[in-house]
Amino acid sequence: MPLLETRDLTRHFGGLAAVNHVDLTVEKGEIVGLIGPNGAGKTTCFNLLSGFLRPTAGSIAFDGEDITGRRPHQIAARGLVRTFQLTTLFQEMTALQNVLLGLHLHSGTGLRQLLFSRRDFPPDEVARGREALEFTGLAAHADQLTKNLPHGHQRVLGIAMALAARPRLLLLDEPVTGMNLDESGRVMDLVKTIRGHGTTILLVEHNMKAVMGTCERIVVLNFGQKLSEGTPSEVSTSRDVIQAYLGTGVNHA
Repeated sequence: MPLLETRDLTRHFGGLAAVNHVDLTVEKGEIVGLIGPNGAGKTTCFNLLSGFLRPTAGSIAFDGEDITGRRPHQIAARGLVRTFQLTTLFQEMTALQNVLLGLHLHSGTGLRQLLFSRRDFPPDEVARGREALEFTGLAAHADQLTKNLPHGHQRVLGIAMALAARPRLLLLDEPVTGMNLDESGRVMDLVKTIRGHGTTILLVEHNMKAVMGTCERIVVLNFGQKLSEGTPSEVSTSRDVIQAYLGTGVNHA
């Protein structure tokens, strides 16, 4: 039984099908890439899987349980967690405070309640937060304001915020955007380490070198539909994929 499975997953915005009858499976222990040109439906798909959007049609099952239409914190509580984008980071707070806030946001606690409750975080949560920072290599920056962290560290902090919720399936949304070759290599090594510790990965990423070098299986979306699926070698040599997306860029970062 797949850890994640969608059947005929569909989301319309007006007359446009942003995601159109997509069947997707992710097996436990895999690193799966979800790629496609801009507007292919990747972000909408992530929003559907994590509960930020409700499907127009179709179903989503996680570990055999139907989670279609459940709220984000209910889905996260079951172990399906997505990363936060840079716009979600609290720039005037420390790295550790961001991880602790992320932990509570995944639990469904309201942001206003978090920011104005004026209470200390329980010791066990602080320990989880520091554990996530240690795991991602940010322990030395725990008390540094997020706005002072380099871009690459801020991207990794988004991953740490998700890891604090102890996901079984981690949805990574463009984890190496804006990074140079060395930075992206370190982050993709981190992705492999996360999988090595038992977390399954589904990632969206435009950096084809990172995708091809990390994912065991790739699903290609185009105009909201699944265009192709297979190993990196199979996908990179598919005529349909090359015409729709990869072109000659498959050999470049």
